[in-house]
Order: sequence, then structure tokens, then C-alpha cells
Amino acid sequence: MWQSYINAFKNYLKLERSLAENSVEAYLHDAEKLHEYILLSNPSLTPMQVTEKELMNFLMYLGELGLSAHSQARMLSGMKSFFKYLILENLIQHDPTQLLEAPKLGRKLPDTLSFPEIEDMLSAIDLSTLGGTRDRAMLEVLYSSGLRVSELLNLRLTNCYFQEGFVRVLGKGDKVRLVPIGQDAMHYTLMYVEHVRAKLDVQKGDEDTIFLNLRGKQLSRISVFTTIKKLAAEAGIQKTISPHTFRHSFATHLIEGGADLRAVQQMLGHESITTTEIYTHLDRDYLKQTLREYHPRAQRIHTKTQRIE
Repeated sequence: MWQSYINAFKNYLKLERSLAENSVEAYLHDAEKLHEYILLSNPSLTPMQVTEKELMNFLMYLGELGLSAHSQARMLSGMKSFFKYLILENLIQHDPTQLLEAPKLGRKLPDTLSFPEIEDMLSAIDLSTLGGTRDRAMLEVLYSSGLRVSELLNLRLTNCYFQEGFVRVLGKGDKVRLVPIGQDAMHYTLMYVEHVRAKLDVQKGDEDTIFLNLRGKQLSRISVFTTIKKLAAEAGIQKTISPHTFRHSFATHLIEGGADLRAVQQMLGHESITTTEIYTHLDRDYLKQTLREYHPRAQRIHTKTQRIE
């Protein structure tokens, strides 16, 4: 049912409002994202049954995923246009967006890096040094898979399934999930493991830990924070960023690129927003395809890349 109304909304935007193609696509993108959220939270709900509460929860969820206040405000604008169309067609009598306010642009949300800014930070890394090769691998993994810093630091060699294109992550509450990983992240991680880590005097207890300091011990959170702030300064980035910024950027770039909300939700390891369990399980191939299609740095995964052992 939703799709028929979205298609009619598209015709309205093109024929009656004579909007440019880019504007039409932007409005449709917002309507589709709302549809995806409704499928997760209340699949039986029609466009005519959506209330202010559902829309508020949708905006809150976008914030939890890391979408910036600007992006949330733009999506709200698209939703307002969609429900305005339903009113014009006499399909609803009350506009559920009427009392909704756009997120305050000044509120303290984590900054999100643009794709060029991330490229600038990666380019600032000196790959001729041992630490530089490790740092490049870490940042590639953070941005490629949206990991928390604790998940990155606890990543194990035996939990990297590069031939399948996944890493096994231990998240909050000791919950395990499989997350797809991009080709660049795999490439630099293998480079680090084979050419840097192999030369370290790995300390007892850290034999299976991937990212180590030059003394062969597991890296600390402070070390990762310091490295990222240093690279941001060298790249001329003025934003206040942290390792979590890469996680927010990962989610934002996927969603704004058109990725499915439920796929991003599962990759981030967020709690399910629906009590309907049918929507909580996703095929691994679908997650990999989502990463390939919508992540700015994702490329085809080489089948020859082997699991780290």
C-alpha cells in the first residue's frame, strides 16, 4: 500500500509542482525511509494511520543512528511534503507533522565527517612507518564497518573471515554480530598483520589481538583517540571528533546514500526497534551487498583474499 502512495506522490511532485528531478528524488528518499521505519516498528500501519508519535520516534531513531541535525531537518521537510500531499488528496484530515519541530541545529550531536574529510585524514597517514600502517588499517576498519572503539580494540585475528567478507564482533552486553568489511579495510589490515604485526614481540595474552602498540600490547582507547585527533589536525579538520565519529559517519553515509535502515541497524549492533522478530534477521549476503552499494569506500571484495590465521 505504501508504495502506491509514494508513486502517486512522485507524480504529484513532477506534474503538479514541476520540481527538478533531483528535488523529486530527495522527497521520495525521505518518504521511502519513513516507510522502511514503519515496516520495522509497525508493519501493518498505512500512511493514513501514521501519527505524530511514530514520526517523532522515527526522527529519534535517525539521531540514534548518527544522522546529523541537518539531515534530520531535511527528512522532516520531506515528510511534511508527503503528508501535505495526502491532505490535498483528501486521504487524511489531520497533518501528523503539524506540531513536529526540526531538530535544533545547535544541539550537541557528534560531528559527522564528510567523505572528502575522511579521505583527507587517511591521506595524512605516513605509511612508511610501522605505526602509520597500523593506524591506516584501524581507521579503514572503523569507517568500513562502523565499529565502536572497544569493538575495534577487541577484534581478534581468528574472528576475521576475509574470504567471506565479514568480521565477528563482540559488542555491548557481550552480544556477537557479523559485520561486512570493505576491500580497502581488508587490504590495509592484511598489510599491517603481515608486514608490521608479524615483526612485533607480541606479549602474552595478546596473541590473538589484531591491533597492538609497538611494544606488542593491546592498544588503549586513549591511544586511538590521540591518533585520530592528531590526524584530524594534520588534515586541517576543525571539528571535534573521536573514534565514534567514524561510526556516525558510517551510518550517515549509508543512510543518506539510500541504504536500508534495518541493514544499518544490524551492522551497528543496535537493539531492535521492533518486536516483530521477522525483521531482526538479515541474510549475510544482503548486508554485504548493502555495504558495497551504499558505502563511499566500498568496492568489490576480492575472492582471493584469505582469512587471517
